[in-house]
Amino acid sequence: MADSQPHVAPVTKAVVPAAGLGTRFLPATKATPKEMLPIVDKPAIQYVVEEAVAAGLPDVLMITGRSKRSIEDHFDRAYELEEALRLKNDQERLESVRESSELAQLHYVRQGEPRGLGHAVLCGAAHVGNEPFAVLLGDDIIAGRETLLQRMIRVRQTYGGSVVALMEVEPEQASLYGCAAIEPTDDADVVTVTDLVEKPAPDQAPSSWAIIGRYICDPAVFDVLRDTPPGRGGEIQLTDALRELAQRKPVDGGPVHGVLFRGRRYDTGNKVDYLRTVVEFACDRPDLATELLPWLREFVAKRS
Repeated sequence: MADSQPHVAPVTKAVVPAAGLGTRFLPATKATPKEMLPIVDKPAIQYVVEEAVAAGLPDVLMITGRSKRSIEDHFDRAYELEEALRLKNDQERLESVRESSELAQLHYVRQGEPRGLGHAVLCGAAHVGNEPFAVLLGDDIIAGRETLLQRMIRVRQTYGGSVVALMEVEPEQASLYGCAAIEPTDDADVVTVTDLVEKPAPDQAPSSWAIIGRYICDPAVFDVLRDTPPGRGGEIQLTDALRELAQRKPVDGGPVHGVLFRGRRYDTGNKVDYLRTVVEFACDRPDLATELLPWLREFVAKRS
């Protein structure tokens, strides 16, 4: 294991890019942000904020865009609704409504135009300053029992630089992700990232380990992003900036390490995965599973 680096600044801030157009879910997302689509009875974005807070990141910056006002409203107080629930003595729903507004210190910055994930992260530079920070993609949910983000923060404290979450994917899925070339370290679940390729062709992927929507970034990434030209799709890619940092020494903002994640991750930006997520989360709920599971078994049996 690498020597601990006590001088490494702690991670206390999270950036959540949520400015995407959500075109995969049209027409539902014409006026409703994809991040606000419900997972049973809670919007997807709330699970992401809860994960950041659970990892010790109370300062959360949302990168939003046009038609995203409902995200801000969700994490704000709703006094009229709260009063109506109070008068009905509906304490359970009152607490659930208040919960989202008391989760974290929420801040908001607008990304004026969709210029890629790297540009969205760069929009947070003024708020983050010269500190390491986490990036959590708004349509990726990590199962509540997992501790991925906490592990990534510890790896940053040990190795310095930046840290990405890596998940093994099938070769035909490589073109959907940024894939990493990796070398082992003394920690079984930690690798050194030597190269990154954004959405490679299956036969050009450097490995089967793909980046998923969790990052711990050294503040040096901001200067790199400012000089990063548009890449694949005409967008500024965070992967390209991290590739640059992977070649650097610690004094210059490097290196980049990866945490090999083998837990449960839900991609709510994909229709089929979104539906799987809703079903699985519902089946994990004691208040719903009693009625839902027998119906689901019967439904599947009829379809078989």
